[in-house]
Amino acid sequence: MTAAANLSAPLRTPMSNAVAIKGLTKTFGPKAAVRDLDLVVPTGSLCGFIGPNGAGKTTTIRMIMSIIFPDRGELSVLGRDSADQSKDRIGYLPEERGVYRKMKVAAFLTYMARLKGVDGGAMLKRKVHGWLERMGLAESARKRCEELSKGMQQKVQFIAAVIHEPDLLILDEVFSGLDPVNRKLMRTLIDEQHRAGRTIIFSTHAMYEAEQLCDRLFMIHHGVKVLDSTLAEIQSRFDPRTVIIEPLSETDAGRAEAALAAVAGVDSLRRTREGFEVHIEAGADARAVMGLLVREVPVRKVELKRVTLEDVFISLVEGTPIAAGESAEDLRAAVAAPGVEGVAT
Repeated sequence: MTAAANLSAPLRTPMSNAVAIKGLTKTFGPKAAVRDLDLVVPTGSLCGFIGPNGAGKTTTIRMIMSIIFPDRGELSVLGRDSADQSKDRIGYLPEERGVYRKMKVAAFLTYMARLKGVDGGAMLKRKVHGWLERMGLAESARKRCEELSKGMQQKVQFIAAVIHEPDLLILDEVFSGLDPVNRKLMRTLIDEQHRAGRTIIFSTHAMYEAEQLCDRLFMIHHGVKVLDSTLAEIQSRFDPRTVIIEPLSETDAGRAEAALAAVAGVDSLRRTREGFEVHIEAGADARAVMGLLVREVPVRKVELKRVTLEDVFISLVEGTPIAAGESAEDLRAAVAAPGVEGVAT
């Protein structure tokens, strides 16, 4: 086992919430970036932080990290009043990428580890080279950071964020700029950190990765919380009530459209390349309607569509309905604070 794989060091944070925010507000001139934000991140959780560009995600993360300070509100990080008091227990990969360009890779990682309180010497050297090997960067140890590609520099920064085995790991757009192979590697590494008991917050536009990794999801829009729940709860709340039907043949599809549209309980339907998406009326029994639908056309496949996080994201941002008989505004109102004017940062 390499030093990079040793993720079982005992964690030092017994509190129930790694991050607790109440009434947090930050403005820049007349613009509200974050408004009356309440949030708890349970210790040991993996929380995906999502929202459109300008929603206030990075502003919130910077306040958690004590890079900027709120106008008002309460904030605790790892049981302390600010991240400054727990900085050696936090790993942070910011959205703005940056390495010491003239330093050699291994020397840079050694320096960052020692800044976080890791003892130097042979053990740290083994740990640095173990991580570089794990990341496919072993041959780059003696290269200057500026010689690496952007994706390789990003992997180096990830190592710098985790090498001191932090209790809390904050990753801002960690998947940005990575190719599919390295995105898969990053998902594996984040999952390993989570299984080791670390609390992870990662801000992302990559909805697929958020669905694959997170046990909680948190979304803000115009600086206001509009979603804060587990993935299972979100999928239940945003049930699209849509049935996917793939007819046995193109001939069957051609003559089936009118018959399917006339089935009791069908609100609307849409042709797709494979067949039909049939939207069920609010209050109708979806499984009963499925039974009626398959009587109308020979089918290769019929299934209830599972809502994706991307569907929810678009629905909340654009205000478009995601379920028959229910508007996105209705869904948003269940979890949103009062609206706020202004552009977030």
